[in-house]
Amino acid sequence: MALEGLRAWKRIFWRQILLALGLLGLFLCGLPKFRHLETFIPMGVCPSATVSLLRDNFTGALHPWARPEVLTCTPWGAPIIWDGTFDPDVAQQEASQQNLTIGLTVFAVGRYLEKYLERFLETAEQHFMVGQRVVYYVFTERPGAVPRVALGPDRRLRVERVVRERRWQDVSMARMRTLHAALGGWLGREAHFVFCMDIDQHFSGAFGPEALAESVAQLHSWHYHWPRWLLPFERDARSAAALTRGEGDFYYHAAVFGGSVAALRGLTAHCALGLAWDRARGLEARWHDESHLNKFFWLHKPAKVLSPEFCWSPDIGPRAEIRRPRLLWAPKEYRLLRD
Repeated sequence: MALEGLRAWKRIFWRQILLALGLLGLFLCGLPKFRHLETFIPMGVCPSATVSLLRDNFTGALHPWARPEVLTCTPWGAPIIWDGTFDPDVAQQEASQQNLTIGLTVFAVGRYLEKYLERFLETAEQHFMVGQRVVYYVFTERPGAVPRVALGPDRRLRVERVVRERRWQDVSMARMRTLHAALGGWLGREAHFVFCMDIDQHFSGAFGPEALAESVAQLHSWHYHWPRWLLPFERDARSAAALTRGEGDFYYHAAVFGGSVAALRGLTAHCALGLAWDRARGLEARWHDESHLNKFFWLHKPAKVLSPEFCWSPDIGPRAEIRRPRLLWAPKEYRLLRD
């Protein structure tokens, strides 16, 4: 009887394991009903000692306790900016007193130019750093095709010609080298702080000076609830982007990153060198330049982290903690755009 009971328990145990693996597979594949299960994974809580010390040169005093349902600081004491944790009026005043020029870079290559650029720029005019001096830098192989968009006072558009790479992966990876050169040229001389963004998204809410810092990373909207062991870091030890098990703090999205010119020169140099190292060895990181970006931010912690509200994917669906999305992903049409 004891042997039969043991066998029955083994069957139950393995059925539970298989069920758990099946659910995990569905969850990772992104099926909407299963994606909502991740909201039950706790994000963590800021230590009270850290909360009392959180301040920011661009927002004044922060209010992390205003959002107890989400994580509002990092283990190294940097703020994670959520709606309600800052006063936007104070942020505007702080930035205006510093007399800043803010750069915004975007790559519009191939069919991405016609599909996304006009809406990106038009919505940026409505929501990006309103009231501040802004220089848009558009990198494209077809400067003459850049749409004419009405710009407000103290807002300019510069178009820089780039060579179109053969593969879309190479377009993505080449931008670190291109950005590094631009930051050492006109862009670096014109702007004090710069944001680098993907083109296949549009602004939907105020993206203001509260996002500024010496170095800024963006929590990936598809991964911000996941435990560290599930995050899609590069695991091939041969790659310059590799992180071992136990390394990595959060998974950051390469669709939005920023900081001072000096900090971004360091970031882009690191990523460009890592990409060149991999290419020389016939390697390609799982998520290309994003993998190298995550390696950089593991080694050099960002001074500020933006919550998923600042770059949200509507495909995930509504979330209680996502109060005011600032950027929204456009529908991905890779078959149309990447051939």
